[in-house]
Amino acid sequence: MPTNDPVILTETSGGVLTVTLNRPDKKNALNTEIYEALVALLTAVKRDPAVRVLVLRGAGDDFCAGGDLSEGLADDDHPLRYFDRIHEVPRLLHELPIPTIAEVSGAAFGAGWNLALCCDLVVASTDARFSQVFTKRGLSPDCGGSWLLPQIVGLQLAKRLVLLAEVLSAAEAERLGLVTFVAEKGQVGSLVAKLAQQLGASSPGALSQSKRLLNESVTQTLGASLADEGRAQTANLATDDSRIAFEAFLSRKQPTFTGRWSLHAQ
Repeated sequence: MPTNDPVILTETSGGVLTVTLNRPDKKNALNTEIYEALVALLTAVKRDPAVRVLVLRGAGDDFCAGGDLSEGLADDDHPLRYFDRIHEVPRLLHELPIPTIAEVSGAAFGAGWNLALCCDLVVASTDARFSQVFTKRGLSPDCGGSWLLPQIVGLQLAKRLVLLAEVLSAAEAERLGLVTFVAEKGQVGSLVAKLAQQLGASSPGALSQSKRLLNESVTQTLGASLADEGRAQTANLATDDSRIAFEAFLSRKQPTFTGRWSLHAQ
């Protein structure tokens, strides 16, 4: 799914779509142009069965320094309308039916960090730095931070991160559960590629159902989640992948999943 948009670059290989925020001179700060490009791209990815995994990264030495505060709003643009538009990005990223990986080096501040948290896995280099920098700019969290942080680390720790706006190292972010893996700077790309390959070889239907169940669990009762699990397993059993997995298990071979719906399922 290539794009010629200069603010984001894309590369597809083996079902893995790598999306690179491409404003390295601005530490990949998010402006209106980059938000609009991401909305268009993520909307297209949601409808493309050929894309099995999405990797989000930044060009140059930094992941994303947050919103570009130098841009400002158009004279006729109400702030609520503006945030309704840009918040399509975290919503789409969080709800994508495929696994997503944030590859983080350097700064991941403010909205940039929150976009990384919208991804399913966060892989950080040892030089990565994280901050909910908003209050230092006279602002409050956006791009999902006020929801994501309490879900991941709990309310009290989320308040610490937001109100104090401290800068965390990659090791500290990993200790708090905000980073999935940490690797040396020169090894981050290879680790992300390995994880993406593993996810891309898994059953896309099973991954999608699993991700949806986990995302929705935070607002549901156990009973509602059990009912959803039953419906998800019913959908899984109606795909070729469940048969392929069972046959591979019996023959002690690695399965090759297709993601196709089984025409023979009743």
